[in-house]
Amino acid sequence: MINAISIDVEDWFCVYNLESIINKTEWNKYEYRADKNIIKILNLFEKYGVKGTFFVLGWIAEKSPDIIKEIENRGHEIGLHSYLHSLITKLSPDEFTKDVEKGLNAIIKTGIRQEIIGYRAPSFSITKNTLWALNILQNYNIKYDSSVFPVGFHPDYGINDAPLSPYGISDNMTEFPMTVAKIFGRHIPCSGGGYFRLYPYWITKKLLKSVNNEGRPAVFYLHPWEIDPGQPRVNLPFLKKFRHYNNLHKTEKRLEKLLNDFQFTTIRNKLEL
Repeated sequence: MINAISIDVEDWFCVYNLESIINKTEWNKYEYRADKNIIKILNLFEKYGVKGTFFVLGWIAEKSPDIIKEIENRGHEIGLHSYLHSLITKLSPDEFTKDVEKGLNAIIKTGIRQEIIGYRAPSFSITKNTLWALNILQNYNIKYDSSVFPVGFHPDYGINDAPLSPYGISDNMTEFPMTVAKIFGRHIPCSGGGYFRLYPYWITKKLLKSVNNEGRPAVFYLHPWEIDPGQPRVNLPFLKKFRHYNNLHKTEKRLEKLLNDFQFTTIRNKLEL
């Protein structure tokens, strides 16, 4: 089974988990570390012959146009991850439209040659209350979304009864939902990110294999800051601190194991778009 792998291209200070501490208007004041972490990931992918999808923040594209072109030059797909990592659940349709336009324009201005056809919402904020956003995305020739998380326990995201395999949203758009394993009737996330850092690697491997054994392709995701244990630390409440900093020192080695144990391609290739 060939799976899909994706990188949500943002820096350590861009995440929703830190939004109460770090204002978006002050991002430029913080140490910028995305470039070197993206290069590390690109080199790992090259080592294992993997092509992936990089969902890019428009703000990062403006900051590092050469890095975005390097991602493309190494044969990877580029998708949109919004401009400023604002959750759709906190935006009006008009605000969301402006964010999509600004993000797309920022990425296009880097000089990449490929057409952007994929989108991932910040913090998976395509929920039952924000399905209207998918209609807006289609106006910009977005052919697939990969934001729906088929879980019901998370306070910020999730559509518990969403299909677990890729499915059609309309004649022109496909959803590739985040991967969950079915264990005793429950949906257990095993797509990557914080779950990848939380579980011992053998659990992630076992869950992903169970998904593949059901005939379902997985989509894995990671952020460049998750392989960067040397990133600056900020004072956070215990739970947020745990979610952001847990096992950062183990992620890069785990990612290398993952690339060795599974086969991956871009979302675009997996969906044959």
